[in-house]
Amino acid sequence: MPSPDPGLGDVIFEMTRTGAYLKCSAIHVATGLEVSAMGPALQPEALKRVALAKLKRALERS
Repeated sequence: MPSPDPGLGDVIFEMTRTGAYLKCSAIHVATGLEVSAMGPALQPEALKRVALAKLKRALERS
């Protein structure tokens, strides 16, 4: 899936629901780096934004 941030490259998002909570994992295709965020299941787009922000920070550190 193309990244919402064109300079970042391809990012895969995986959503896993557990009851009222949702886990969003974001994987950077080129490096294989993965981060995740958890939050309310009713806000999947917000979780994607949080996971993407965490992924950007993790890539800056690596």
